[in-house]
Amino acid sequence: MARNTGPVCKLCRREGEKLLLKGERCFTPKCALERRAYAPGMHGRQTRFRRKKSDYGLQLREKQKARRIYGVLERQFRRYFKGAERRKGLTGVNLLVMLESRLDNVVYRLGFADSRAQARQLVRHGHFDVNGRKTNIPSFLVKAGDLIAVRERSKGLAYFRDLSTVMENKVVPEWLSLDIPEMEGRVLTFPTREDIDVSLNEQLIVEYYSR
Repeated sequence: MARNTGPVCKLCRREGEKLLLKGERCFTPKCALERRAYAPGMHGRQTRFRRKKSDYGLQLREKQKARRIYGVLERQFRRYFKGAERRKGLTGVNLLVMLESRLDNVVYRLGFADSRAQARQLVRHGHFDVNGRKTNIPSFLVKAGDLIAVRERSKGLAYFRDLSTVMENKVVPEWLSLDIPEMEGRVLTFPTREDIDVSLNEQLIVEYYSR
């Protein structure tokens, strides 16, 4: 399946909740879910009256929601799940930890971007170093102790110059640390399930792939 290039607000409407795909806009009256709180399409208004979803339907929707939140393609997502199965511990939690460890997500969590999509673009354009090395792969998995920093040549750009005042109001997760003057952050440890503030039922995803 190709990456979605259409209106991302339709994805939130399809899932029936805010996935925060447009950053701060999602908290304003401009949010599509605030104006049209029903699924997209000509029959969208009628979906709320349909019969209860099957177990498979619930599992599928949870998997799709996770993919859309993190901006991951189906084949990528399946690889993450297989990797989560091989790790010790709960497969569902391992899956979320791997998704949270993506470089684009860490850039977003540190406050360098307003959304994961924007973070992905910034990483692709080569604005970040990981442990002193330029890294432009959004799916790069960071480890505890890794240092993520805005590249020296990028600090002079207007976007990053204006970002420091905005970042002061950002809440950084406890598993990360942020140095605003230096425009860098460090991964202190891997996140626990309590640190991951996404409204997902990871057990449904495990059940989907265990059919």
